[in-house]
Amino acid sequence: MQAGKVYLIGAGPGDPELMTLKAVRKLNAADVVLIDDLVNRAVLSHARADARIIEVGKRGGCQSTPQAFIHRQMIAEARAGRVVARLKGGDPFMFGRGGEEVEALRAAGIAVEIISGVTSGMAAPAALGIPVTHRDWAPGVTFVTGHTRDGNSVNWAALAAARTTLVIYMGIKNLPEIVAQLLEAGLPATTPAAVIENGTLAEQRQIKSNLGNLQAATQQAGIGSPAIMVIGEVASLAHIETCTRIAVKAA
Repeated sequence: MQAGKVYLIGAGPGDPELMTLKAVRKLNAADVVLIDDLVNRAVLSHARADARIIEVGKRGGCQSTPQAFIHRQMIAEARAGRVVARLKGGDPFMFGRGGEEVEALRAAGIAVEIISGVTSGMAAPAALGIPVTHRDWAPGVTFVTGHTRDGNSVNWAALAAARTTLVIYMGIKNLPEIVAQLLEAGLPATTPAAVIENGTLAEQRQIKSNLGNLQAATQQAGIGSPAIMVIGEVASLAHIETCTRIAVKAA
């Protein structure tokens, strides 16, 4: 029997229209689809009617499918000669565990192809008109997780010193610590900041604040996960008419 193949497909940030043409084409070729919890189910309209859909949800703070199970499932399906679509939110290689999955598949001798997707760290700020880089204000951007696997803190002091735009994934739970460490590292409390929940979706919500008030503003608005945080001067460019203004005291 001829071995199958696995496509690691980035489904984009949420809006199904932000899925790439190549992702649509490869999804339509799949016999089996392993889909993450955060992927908009509307994209499954591009899967074949006879494709088998396997839920392998992963969401912060909830019970998740073990990564080892996902590896075993992909390998077993491919060895059975099937084409597998591993459908992941955003981009497979941007905090999507795509690197781990590629390693497991290659170690098992399974052919794998990565289909890049639009990451929420770019799309969610863009939905508010925030450019993550800007020639006048931000010569670079740093994408960082607010929740590490081993629980060790990110070196926020080094990130504050870099003076790039900070785009933080999975940071709501650790927001108090993140804000405290950035302030302690010398980042001004007046630094513009924004938080976008469910970016690019109809249920998107957002707040625009500054670093000193960010925790209070986020709590007052009831913003939760999944959310992207943007900290840096470019956050001041968030389109006011699309932002929820939170009345909090100046830092």
